[in-house]
Amino acid sequence: MSFQFRQAQEFDSLERVRMLGSAMRKTGRPVVLVPLHDDLHTGHISLIRAATLLPRAVVVIAWTGTEVPKMLADEGVDVVWRVRDEDLWPKGRPATTVQAQEGLEPAAEINRELTRLVALLGALKPSDVVVGEKDFELTVALTRAIADLHLGVELHGVPTVRMPDGLAISLRNAAVAEADREKAMVLSAALTAGAHAAEEGKDVVLDTASGILASAGIEPEYLQLRGLDMGAPPTEGDARLLVAATIGGVRLIDNVGVPIGIGFKNLEDN
Repeated sequence: MSFQFRQAQEFDSLERVRMLGSAMRKTGRPVVLVPLHDDLHTGHISLIRAATLLPRAVVVIAWTGTEVPKMLADEGVDVVWRVRDEDLWPKGRPATTVQAQEGLEPAAEINRELTRLVALLGALKPSDVVVGEKDFELTVALTRAIADLHLGVELHGVPTVRMPDGLAISLRNAAVAEADREKAMVLSAALTAGAHAAEEGKDVVLDTASGILASAGIEPEYLQLRGLDMGAPPTEGDARLLVAATIGGVRLIDNVGVPIGIGFKNLEDN
C-alpha cells in the first residue's frame, strides 16, 4: 500500500517506522514526532496543530491506545505509530534508564517517561519533537537529554491550554470531582497572581501565590520559583512558577512563566 499524507496512516511495526523516517529524511522533509499515550484532548490537539504548521512536516503521532481517533486524520496527521513496549524493548521494559537531574516531581515517574521519550526519538530519528509545557519539568529534562546525548532533534514546547476558568486541560484535572473543581481552580489563580507580581521580585511572587493557596485551605506539596533550566531563578529575567497539590484525592501540577523584576506591564510597554 502506497503512503498517503494527512491520512493518519497506521504503522504498527518498528521497522516500518524506521524506514519511513529514513525515506523522509532523504527527501529533505522534516519528520515531527508528537508523543502521546492513549488519550486525546484539546491540549494534545494544540501539539498536533503546532507540528502541522512546520513547513513540509511529516507528522508522526506515537500512540498506545487500542483505537485511533478519527480526529487525528481530520487534523492532518500523517502517521499514527502504534507503540507497544515489547516493540521498543525485547522484554517489554528497558534495560537502560535515562535519569534526569533531581527535581520537584518524583524521580521514578520523570525517569520512566524520559526514557520512553528518548527511546521513541532513537527509533524514529525525527528532526523535531513537539511536547507540552504543562509537564514543564519533563520538557526541561528532555531538552537536556537531547543535548547531552547528541540526538540531533529540535524540541518545540507548546504553552498549556486552559479552560475559560483558568484550569489547565489535562487528564488529572478532568479527574477532579465537580465538588472540588472550584478548589482546583485556585492553583491556576495562585500562579497567575504570583506571575503578575513579577515586577516586585522573587519573594513577592512566592508570597502572593502562597497567600492565595492558604486562603483556600490548600497546603501545596511544593510551590517553587525556578529558572527556565529548573535551576535557581534569576534576580531579573524569565523564570517558572510551579506548584503541586492534592485536591479531592487527585494530585495536580501546574506552572506559569514569570518575568521576574520586569513584569508584564513593562513587557507590554516594550
